[in-house]
Amino acid sequence: MSAIPESSQKASASIVRPGGLLAILGGGQLGRMTAMAARTMGYRVRVMDPERLCPASFVVDETIVGRWDDVDAARRLASGADAVTLEIEQIGVDALSEVARLAPLRPGVEPIRIIQDKTLQKVWLAEAGFPVGPFRVVRSEADLREAVLALGGRVFLKIGRGGYDGRGQAWIGFDSEATEDEIHAAWQSIGERPLVAEQALDLDFEISVMAARNASGEVRSYPAARNHHENQILAWSVLPAGISPELEARAEALAAAIIAQLGIEGLLCVEMFITRQGELLVNELAPRPHNSYHQSERGCVTSQFEQAVRAACNLPLGDTALITPAAIVNLLGDVWLDGEPNFPAALAVPGVRLHLYEKLTPRAGRKMGHLSATGATAEEALERVLEAKRLL
Repeated sequence: MSAIPESSQKASASIVRPGGLLAILGGGQLGRMTAMAARTMGYRVRVMDPERLCPASFVVDETIVGRWDDVDAARRLASGADAVTLEIEQIGVDALSEVARLAPLRPGVEPIRIIQDKTLQKVWLAEAGFPVGPFRVVRSEADLREAVLALGGRVFLKIGRGGYDGRGQAWIGFDSEATEDEIHAAWQSIGERPLVAEQALDLDFEISVMAARNASGEVRSYPAARNHHENQILAWSVLPAGISPELEARAEALAAAIIAQLGIEGLLCVEMFITRQGELLVNELAPRPHNSYHQSERGCVTSQFEQAVRAACNLPLGDTALITPAAIVNLLGDVWLDGEPNFPAALAVPGVRLHLYEKLTPRAGRKMGHLSATGATAEEALERVLEAKRLL
């Protein structure tokens, strides 16, 4: 698979200086924290989101209300902007193309078209020669039956478009040998939509590596983060990952190679599996700030959010070095269901900070905020942030 060509949009290598207008597709918590970093650096910020009172709306200059496929809203977002970036990849391709016609769109249209559909993403990774686990693209129930057989009977299913945080996923053959009924039920539960069927792997743990690339072609990778999921949602993440120097170097180089070959101008988080056999395999790609690097605000010279602004504005990329171990734990809406959390108790733990997203309605499984902590070691940072959450 050949590399995606460099963006041909006008002034793709232009620098956007502080005082310029940065537009963001998406006004969720990632857009909010990117906007806060941009404001610190002196930029004006505009966002587009389906919700007028989205988390970013409270910290930006202007909020454009529009669905992810709303070409007119995308046009209004990009009009007069000096650069446009995103915090969610599920933007309609027509809307992305309209943005790119009006302003430098970083990361670019074609990389997002590939990444936003897991069937295209997985095939691109495999054809480009990057390490992935055994998989099959499934477009029918007959395809699924063949995939389950070919992949050894134990498979994870992920819909091609729209799934996140465990939504749009199913699994087959984990409790007992896969049956026709189980395959049929899984196909129906996932909406009878195109999907990726992945062979269940003998996993040791999961990591992610954030890479950044600006329009001038400069690339930097962050140290790997170790991630822990519960119910398919990230529960906590810690920097550093505590892996060997050799594995660390391989993981960082892999992320840098993928972002360069995709031709992304912006951020790319590469989620990876480490198997018990020592294999390093790519799981998924996210072309934006990522939940597993929220602790970069505390632990790294340059946070992922400042780096997103630097990349979007074609500024020199910031130093990604780790200056202190740091960890985060997500605060889901479940924490609020029994009453107001005891934030003072959590904040009494040394090194802990509270980050809330100003989402108005707590719901089970909804990311409402996170706690972060630093420590002398990764273990201490993680212990502190988990203790703070227990005290809530």
